Amino acid sequence: MTNALNMTASMLKLRIGSFVALAALVGILTASGAMGWVETCVFTLAVLGASGAAGAYNQYFERDTDRLMARTRNRPFARGTLKPGFIWPLTFGALLAGALFMGWSVGGTLATVLVFSGAATYAFVYTILLKRRSIWNVVIGGASGSFALLAGAAAAAPDFGPVLEPVPVLLATALFFWTPPHFWALAAAKGEDYRKAGIPMLPVVSEHEVWGRVIFLHVVVLVIFSLWPLFYGLGPFYGVCAAVGGARLLQTSWTLMRHDTRKAAMATFRASLLQFALLGLGVVLDRVAAAWIY
Repeated sequence: MTNALNMTASMLKLRIGSFVALAALVGILTASGAMGWVETCVFTLAVLGASGAAGAYNQYFERDTDRLMARTRNRPFARGTLKPGFIWPLTFGALLAGALFMGWSVGGTLATVLVFSGAATYAFVYTILLKRRSIWNVVIGGASGSFALLAGAAAAAPDFGPVLEPVPVLLATALFFWTPPHFWALAAAKGEDYRKAGIPMLPVVSEHEVWGRVIFLHVVVLVIFSLWPLFYGLGPFYGVCAAVGGARLLQTSWTLMRHDTRKAAMATFRASLLQFALLGLGVVLDRVAAAWIY
């Protein structure tokens, strides 16, 4: 049973999916409309399911490439634990359809379209069109997380007022700029893996003096957008979390820009995870504090 659960979690890329679901929750919490906790849980699970379907399709389509990389060769399809067959795309499509229906039942049409756009961006635009063809792969592919945040905001939008308000849009933009340095830092640490697989990640195809600066500049823009919501009503809890996470990511990416080492790259990768988690925690704490006060 444990092995089956672990294999399912790996196939659906639930670690990535949990961050995508967190992005949707952030969108819900930063919208000014009212959404009950049951509806919030249903919609967040719908986003997790859609992300899982896209992630599973990514693993199925990339199974040959995954065998060439140390960090992915033990995935179920790459290892051969699960055999390829037409049943798998059908299964992932059914999971996506079920997730979209769940999202539509509590979030409405626009939110469902945004959830689908995120899944399609990851499964088709990123996986099929860009991953092995362009250094823009994770830049464009990163929009999938931003779609999830905007979907959450649309699901919890007020009945009378803008569907997408400034804070969710700013945070979705921050998330868009978060994704490239997160994956570029990983690629910098595991460059040989990406070279073997023929995946043109920026740190693999360019010199350190180029990609180091690009990562740092992305982080600078990310931090600016992550702090901007303070001018639109988010409170001190969010501000502290955003400042701490942003400062750590700036520090590690600055070090990586100056020193091309695996240690610096992994420190930046981990700092990006911390920064995203702190942004989500800051939003949750801010909303809890606001509900307690008012």
